[in-house]
Amino acid sequence: MPTRARPADPPKFAEERQQRIAQALREHGRVEVAQLAAEYAVSEDTVRRDLRQLAARGLVQKTHGGAVALHATVLPTAQRAGLLTGAKRAIAVAGARHVQPNDTLFIDGGTTTLALVQALKAADAPRPLTLVTQSLDVALAVTDEPQIRLVLAGGTWLPASRIFVGDAALATVRAHRADIAFLGACALHPRAGLTAHDPQEAALKRAMVDGAARRIVLTDATKLDVVAPSAVASIDDLDLVISDAAPAWLRERVQVETV
Repeated sequence: MPTRARPADPPKFAEERQQRIAQALREHGRVEVAQLAAEYAVSEDTVRRDLRQLAARGLVQKTHGGAVALHATVLPTAQRAGLLTGAKRAIAVAGARHVQPNDTLFIDGGTTTLALVQALKAADAPRPLTLVTQSLDVALAVTDEPQIRLVLAGGTWLPASRIFVGDAALATVRAHRADIAFLGACALHPRAGLTAHDPQEAALKRAMVDGAARRIVLTDATKLDVVAPSAVASIDDLDLVISDAAPAWLRERVQVETV
């Protein structure tokens, strides 16, 4: 999140302060409690109360240490890339530790799975690997890696998610088996499970779940306790969730690694 200068006249009243927080969310997509407290010369507890009130009005989704604009979970990939980058990097590094030489990996679309691929490009990363993906960005990231065999599940281009979908993409995924499926999360909910916004994207995720020995979900806190319209898998179908938050309902159902 870009550093903003402290205003010369910090807001004195909660309503004005909340209006400014809402404006910051519209501009940046996310806010952090500590930074807002310093910027507005109030306590962190005061900022948390402001965020709770904004959440009650349906304007934000609270996260560990801050909040994101409620629309951030459905932003196009290009706009989501700048949100929560530190958390995504940490989640990606943790995910990369589960990869062994000679593994075949399903790599889902999304900014957190792309961060995983960047982590797998480190000098000490395991090799060789086979990557099967429907994500153009993931594919482009490994074209210069001679010891990574790339299988691109091409098909119909879905611009908002920067992935290929449709029958051709689905057939490619179904033709392979993977040691690990690394899945991004549009939403993860205690009852609804793992869900996606686009039905064709959900179909590809389901195929990866079906074809992998292990299913690992990489997700930041903004996707937790959220439901999207297209079903992917129940929580019981997952082997591990790596996240920057671990609510009790998630820990009770599946192994969780927190970063």
